Amino acid sequence: MRAFLNDNRLTIRALRGTLLLGTALFVSGAFATAPAQHPSGKQAAKPPAGSKVSGKTAAAHKKLAAPVGPGPLADFGKVTPTPDVAQVANWISYTYNSGKRPFFVIDKKAAELYVFDGRGKLKGYSPVLLGKAVGDTSAPGVGDKRLSQLKESEMTTPAGRFFALRGKDTRGANVIWIDYKAAVSMHKVVTVGNEHRIERLASADPGDNRISNGCVNVPPRFFDSVLQPIVNTTGAYIYVLPETTTPQRLFGSYDVRNGKSVAVAKK
Repeated sequence: MRAFLNDNRLTIRALRGTLLLGTALFVSGAFATAPAQHPSGKQAAKPPAGSKVSGKTAAAHKKLAAPVGPGPLADFGKVTPTPDVAQVANWISYTYNSGKRPFFVIDKKAAELYVFDGRGKLKGYSPVLLGKAVGDTSAPGVGDKRLSQLKESEMTTPAGRFFALRGKDTRGANVIWIDYKAAVSMHKVVTVGNEHRIERLASADPGDNRISNGCVNVPPRFFDSVLQPIVNTTGAYIYVLPETTTPQRLFGSYDVRNGKSVAVAKK
């Protein structure tokens, strides 16, 4: 759940040679877009003090570049994504839904994270750990609860479109806020008792990856070399795919390769 965990931080050495995926590649420059939205429709909460974007990024926020024509389809290179990831990534890149910013796509069903630059080119992907509970929204007031007060049904990783915000936990460790109000972030994988989180990340079974209190746990070197440089330099949007509905219903996405746009009422 929240990054305010009483867990011990995992060292990079513990995962060296087993969990590193992707490379530290990122894009400079940024374009202003609408603020990220919580699945409930509410604007994402502001970050805490000390979590503001850099001066360079803040200045870039003021610039607006109106896209001319459609963008390129997502370039996955030699990686074969799941159908939902392919459709959503193509739609984001083709329609400039991320405003030409880099974007991250998290597939909860496959427990995978895909990282793209502002032109839709895949820069890295990695397995991730997610919330124990199946669900696409955060329970009311969950961000204000202590971990000991959480019911397992409240340990969800919310789906939606969010603007990544850099911040720190109570011990000063770097995190990337997905939904600050709900205390959901991306951070380096942590060790918790006998949960075997390292082994779960390495497992080929995505069912093993449902173990966190709601936060997205990633390999340390992937966090340091791929995610953090992008968020610190240009900012990025995070698209967490749903598991109780469809991306089309949640995002209004469609198959841009066939030019099919299906209007679906959001519920």
